[in-house]
Amino acid sequence: MARRFCDRTDAGQRLAARLQEYSERSDTIVLGLPRGGVPVAFEVAQSLHLPLDICLVRKLGAPGQPELAMGAIASNGVRVINQQVVERLGIFPEAIDQVAAKEQVELERRNLTYRQGRPPLQLTNQTVILIDDGVATGSTLRAAIAVIKAQHPTAIIVAVPVAPPATVASLKQEVDEVICPLMPEALNSISLWYENFDQTRDRTVCELLAQAASVSTKTHHPLDQPWRTSQQSPPQEQQNGSE
Repeated sequence: MARRFCDRTDAGQRLAARLQEYSERSDTIVLGLPRGGVPVAFEVAQSLHLPLDICLVRKLGAPGQPELAMGAIASNGVRVINQQVVERLGIFPEAIDQVAAKEQVELERRNLTYRQGRPPLQLTNQTVILIDDGVATGSTLRAAIAVIKAQHPTAIIVAVPVAPPATVASLKQEVDEVICPLMPEALNSISLWYENFDQTRDRTVCELLAQAASVSTKTHHPLDQPWRTSQQSPPQEQQNGSE
């Protein structure tokens, strides 16, 4: 069995080793899911010399069980619901709407905090490598995939360090390829598959995105956007938000 990951940096480096065929391609973009997926995606983007951006998605935690995903929301009004969870717990539509409204506020806060005036990269006719630090049910990733598909990419590659085999098999039906080094039957918790799984802070996400944008500008990647720099400090981060 493959060894656990030291941390998200190690996970990103090991994913990059599996993605070498995309190195330095002018038609490929790396997207990370904040917060924990960004450090992983940053390592992949740096190793493969590709531009990095974020895909903002928020998990919808089940009432009374916030760690259990009953769905997810993303930009442009995308909402993905896990019908199995909703039906098993008897969750009413009003409860879903209430949770979604709360997460929409956090989605908008993160958009302002992380982008700092930088517009998103255009995904049309590009190969998109979508990265998170691990996957359980896949609800969050499916919302991200829906957002990406709406922009008509050439292909979508999901790359995650760890996920259950059933989730990987399900995701393979929705994207062009899934890269996943660790596929334990009993996932239990993503954190168990890392030696260090500290919470990724907003400031870390901002710093990594700014560094990636600086590198992309210096290398004159053809996908570069007219980044606008901001001298303002990031808004104060919320400590109690889920990944």
